[in-house]
Amino acid sequence: MTDHPRIPLAGVIGSPIAHSRSPLLHGYWLKRYGIKGHYIPMDIAQTDLKAALEMLPRLGFVGLNVTIPHKETMLSIADVVTDRAALIGAANTLIFRPDGKVHADNTDGSGFIANLRQNAPQWDPQAGPAMVFGAGGAARAVIAALIEVGVPEIRLTNRTRARAEGLRRDFGAKVVVVDWVQAPHTLDEAMTVVNTTALGMEGKAEFRLSLENLNPKALVNDLVYTPLRTQFLELAEAAGCTVVDGLGMLLHQAAPGFERWFGHRPEVDEATRAAVIAG
Repeated sequence: MTDHPRIPLAGVIGSPIAHSRSPLLHGYWLKRYGIKGHYIPMDIAQTDLKAALEMLPRLGFVGLNVTIPHKETMLSIADVVTDRAALIGAANTLIFRPDGKVHADNTDGSGFIANLRQNAPQWDPQAGPAMVFGAGGAARAVIAALIEVGVPEIRLTNRTRARAEGLRRDFGAKVVVVDWVQAPHTLDEAMTVVNTTALGMEGKAEFRLSLENLNPKALVNDLVYTPLRTQFLELAEAAGCTVVDGLGMLLHQAAPGFERWFGHRPEVDEATRAAVIAG
């Protein structure tokens, strides 16, 4: 299944890392497809990052997933950066090439779109404006992906307006910044609504903006997946919207890396989802 002379190793690096579900997901795929390989979580400090990337390929690593706080730093360390990783301003997938170069990519945006298409196949991104809550790294990936699939306008709102304005400058005229407190009043025209903030996540504050003006024809997605059914999604479903949780994005963004590292394109299906939820 793979032409690597040694059993291939991959993993996820971040700090902290104990919460990551990536080892569970990749471990499931390795077992499912009978691949001799291992996927390891590694808590690596920022100060050790460059040294780690020099050493890990020598130990048999073929690539890595990257999470907080290293996703932005990787762009300055990698030898090759894809256009989409550069546009998003972060990398979540590394490939250690045979020529010794570190290749950095970002699959968050493609994972986001794949999740929506799988779980809401009737979704038409060109049907109307999108509303995006949040202006962090996840929002950058979502905005880039929405522009790529033809969303006509993206209304972006963030508790700190200056961060949203920064994204507008980076992504151009399709992005329109809306004040956080005014966002509920512009929801009625939005056909795609996405929460990219941590609001509603276990251990975080709830999402408290009103959703009463949601268009019942809208597709509503929350990137939060702990819990799977956030209050944000429950309110949207009660309003008649089609809702999609955030777990599918995690699953789909992982598939391209697994394929590059282990030589097999994994299937993202109900069995995969069930294994990650159960774990």
